Amino acid sequence: MVVIARQQWTPDLAEDIARAESVLFIDCSIASAPGSVNMVEVQPCGSSQGLATHHVGAAELLGLASELFDSLPRTALILTIGAGSTELGETFSRAVREAIPKACELLEQTVFQIIREQD
Repeated sequence: MVVIARQQWTPDLAEDIARAESVLFIDCSIASAPGSVNMVEVQPCGSSQGLATHHVGAAELLGLASELFDSLPRTALILTIGAGSTELGETFSRAVREAIPKACELLEQTVFQIIREQD
C-alpha cells in the first residue's frame, strides 16, 4: 500500500495511478452539503479539453493513466466530505469536524474491503 498526500492533484500522479491495483482519492467537496460524507466510484474521463497543470480531478487523472500508460486500477473510488467553505482558516467548520469520525470509519471499511477483494 502506498499513500500519497498532496494539496493539489497534478498530472504527474497519472503514472502512480496506472501502476496501482486500486486507488482511493480523498477530497473535500464544495458541491456537497457541509459535513456530508460520500464514497463513489470514479470513472476516467478524457483530456480532450486540456488539463490544468496545477490541479486536475480524479476522473481526469484516471483518463491520463489510461491514455498515457494504457492501464487503469481495478478499483477507483473517491471519498469526499462536504466543505461548505474553502476560505482560509486554521480550523475545520463544526460540520466538518463532526463528519471526520464517519469519514475515517468509511475509509477504514473501504480499505479492508479492497484488500479482501485483492486476495
